[in-house]
Amino acid sequence: MQLFFNPDIDETTERFSFDKEESRHIIKVLRKKDSDILHVTNGFGLLFETQITLASDNKCIVEVLSITHAEKPKFHLHLAVAPTKMNDRFEWFLEKATEIGIQEITPIFCDRSERKVINRDRFEKIILSAMKQCNETFLPKLNEAVSFKDFIKQQQNGLQLIAHCEETDKKSLKEVLKPNEDVTILIGPEGDFSEKEIVLALENNYKPVTLGNTRLRTETAAVVACHSVVFFNEV
Repeated sequence: MQLFFNPDIDETTERFSFDKEESRHIIKVLRKKDSDILHVTNGFGLLFETQITLASDNKCIVEVLSITHAEKPKFHLHLAVAPTKMNDRFEWFLEKATEIGIQEITPIFCDRSERKVINRDRFEKIILSAMKQCNETFLPKLNEAVSFKDFIKQQQNGLQLIAHCEETDKKSLKEVLKPNEDVTILIGPEGDFSEKEIVLALENNYKPVTLGNTRLRTETAAVVACHSVVFFNEV
């Protein structure tokens, strides 16, 4: 199934049109024509089966035939991750985390971060592309990038964890997870979190965890954490 995206449609929608860029892609590139069936999601768990009623490369119009509701995950996974020095590594994480089943992502700038600027529009396109590629109907939320200190001040639901490499008393991720519990996990930059950041996190009710016995790259640690939580809740 090839999946298309339109964030403005809902259960009351009977017909709608794609924008000019998407219309051109559908008609000129994919060579879709009148009466062809298209599957569309709004990113909120709804899958629309639609039929083309006007095959124009300027304004492709479809009629909604049926709507399917996807089951919403019973837990909410939020990863706050420091952007990597090389953009492609962070983009790889965004793609894989979307495929695995993350719900929310916040880029955080830390004391040892080597990258302090991100291209949010590009990140959102990567997440959207990954969602469509794996036929998922829930679009992960990408928040504005914030400093570590500002993020720590925000109230998060459920379990709050920080994964770091310091030789301190830490439990494994699987030891602290509980089924169907919301969880927020902090993943630091290439040089790890600073001691001050770790202390600040602990003071704000974050629990320290380890993701294994090996030292992982930022993007690898984020994917491992994402998969571990999703896999734990599927068993």
